[in-house]
Amino acid sequence: MTTPSRADVCAVAVADCFTGDGTCLANPIGTIPMIGGRLARLTTEPELMMTDSEAALIANDEAFRWPGGKVVETWNPYRRMFDIVWSGRRHVMMGATQIDRFGNQNLAALGPDPHRPKVQLLGFRGAPGNTINDVTSYWVAGHGPRVLTEKVDIVSGVGYDRAAEVGTAGRFHEIRRVVTNLAVLDFETPDRSMRLRSVHPWATVDEVVSATGFALVVPDDVPTSRLPEYIFRYTGLALFSYSLRHSVAACFRAVPRGEFGSCAFIASKITRSRAAIISNMSRGLSMSFGWRWRSFQVPKNL
Repeated sequence: MTTPSRADVCAVAVADCFTGDGTCLANPIGTIPMIGGRLARLTTEPELMMTDSEAALIANDEAFRWPGGKVVETWNPYRRMFDIVWSGRRHVMMGATQIDRFGNQNLAALGPDPHRPKVQLLGFRGAPGNTINDVTSYWVAGHGPRVLTEKVDIVSGVGYDRAAEVGTAGRFHEIRRVVTNLAVLDFETPDRSMRLRSVHPWATVDEVVSATGFALVVPDDVPTSRLPEYIFRYTGLALFSYSLRHSVAACFRAVPRGEFGSCAFIASKITRSRAAIISNMSRGLSMSFGWRWRSFQVPKNL
C-alpha cells in the first residue's frame, strides 16, 4: 500500500473542512485546497457545487486535469457568483499571509503603516465580504510565528473578535478551520480563540506551539490528523485512489459527458455502514435550471 505523502494528509484535512455543507458552493483557492474540495465532493459531500475558476459550475472531481474533458453543469457568470456569496450559500477556503488568534486574516500588505506598506500583497480582494457572508476556512502552507501572529498588520478577513463588535451584521460569520502544513486548528473555544484540533503525523504538539506566535489553546488530548484510507474510482481511463472517511470502499462512477449536465452514480462498499449505494441523480436531472434554482435559494434565517 502506498505511504500517504504530506500533501495527501493535508488534502484530507481540507476535505474534512467541508463536512456537513450539503448543497452549497465550495470555493477552495489554491492547489491543496482545490484537491481537498473536490475530494470532499467525490466522497462525503456529493451535493457540493464547484466552479471551473471561470464562469461555469462543473461536475469534474479531478482538481486540475480533466481526462474526459470539462463536464459543465450550468453557466455561472460573475453577477450570479455575487448572488451566491451574498446569500451565504458558499464555503470559501482562502490563504493567509498573516492570521491571529481570533482568525483575523491579512493578505493586503505588511508593515506598520498601511499607507506606506513595506510589502504590498494582493490587497483586500473579497476577504471582508467572504468572512461576513460565508463560511470561511484557511490554508497555510508554511506554519510559523510570523504567519500565525499575535496581531495582523492589516485586517482583510474578519475574525471572531471583530465580528462580535458589529452586532447582527456579523451573525453569519463563521471561520471553521485553519489547515496548515503542521496541524489543523479551529475556534471551538468559549472566547473563540484558536485551538489545536489535530497534529499531522510528522509534527508534535510542542513543534506546533513553538511555531505559533500567540498562546494557542491546547486540549489535554490532541489527536493525530487522520491518514487517507482508500476508495477506488474507475473513470474508464485510469484507477485513482482517494480517501473516504474511516472506510475502505470500491467506488465506480460513470460520468457521461453533456453540455449542461452529468449523471453520476456512486456505488460504495462502506465498512461502517455495510453496503451503501449513493445515487447523485440531481446533477443529471436538474441540468442548468435545477442548479440555478438551488444555488440562489435565500437561507431561511435571512
